[in-house]
Amino acid sequence: MIRRELPAAGLAVIAAAVLVLLMYLGSRGFADFDSALIGYAVGTVFATAAVTYRYTLWITRPPTWRYFKAGWTNFLSWKNFRAYTTLIPVAWWRDILGQTFILRRGVHRWVMHLCIFWGVVLSCLITFPLTFGWIHFTMLTPGNYLAWFFGLPILPFHLDTIVSFLIFHALDFTALILLVGLAIAFWRRVMVLGLLTTQRFGFDLVPLVLLLSIAVTGLALTASSSWWGGKFYSFIALTHEVVVVGWLISLPFGKFFHIVERPASIGVTLYQTVNHDLERRGEPSRVGRCRRCGVALPSQRFIDDLKATLGDLGQSYDLGDGAGALQDYCPSCKRILRGTAYYHLMGRRFL
Repeated sequence: MIRRELPAAGLAVIAAAVLVLLMYLGSRGFADFDSALIGYAVGTVFATAAVTYRYTLWITRPPTWRYFKAGWTNFLSWKNFRAYTTLIPVAWWRDILGQTFILRRGVHRWVMHLCIFWGVVLSCLITFPLTFGWIHFTMLTPGNYLAWFFGLPILPFHLDTIVSFLIFHALDFTALILLVGLAIAFWRRVMVLGLLTTQRFGFDLVPLVLLLSIAVTGLALTASSSWWGGKFYSFIALTHEVVVVGWLISLPFGKFFHIVERPASIGVTLYQTVNHDLERRGEPSRVGRCRRCGVALPSQRFIDDLKATLGDLGQSYDLGDGAGALQDYCPSCKRILRGTAYYHLMGRRFL
């Protein structure tokens, strides 16, 4: 366990250090860094280290690592690249960007996941560069501003235009998108009996409450500055920061960690597709067959990887006497082998 944790801890420290270095470079030696956002920055650095640590532990587990390695091997194969050129973009759209695989389970569920996913992702893509000092604004002349990114001027714009409105209210739009998804999520968790009986407060509800608090307090900041004459702004800003930092700290340990894990599923999709197509073409070395009845099994590579993974875990299911391993048999034959073994062990007493 210690040998697994040390590399993960080392990578976590490196990831945090790289992020701090990028903050330093992107803000021109912290010259463009807003000290009022120090809480967000510290929380993000901690979350980066924690996410890296947990992801490394997850990816180096024997089953996960074998799929991860096989996925990259298939991806970097020139033969597979030519044969499956469109598979990766389609998988990215189906599993990550469009999440159309959820659409088969219901439109409401799909809209909910899509709004929560893009509400969170777009908010992070805006908030993190602002927090790190990568993006900042300077006034050229009264009413004219210039947007900077990583110390480079990128966009001059004038106040009271559509462009300035979209820039200054981008986080409000992402908060509204997030609220749509959260409204559907809370409605389902109140009205759907299956969710009511299985949901857990800490794992299922707390992450949603945190996101709801972030969206509401974020919109309240705009309301305070635009309509309330700045009333309660300091209190709302502090509350918003505390909630955001709380969500960042909980990210590696809660339900939303699956957002980080999800891209790895694309490698598994490629692994399964390549082996399925090889089996379908009838390549003898790739077709898995039950040693007893000859029925088709998953691809031979899948069986070999399963045996190797069990070996990494210190588990051996070799049957001896040239009978192969238990994984070489179909489920029905496994039950027959088990029953035969019980009979030989117990004799007639088994009956």
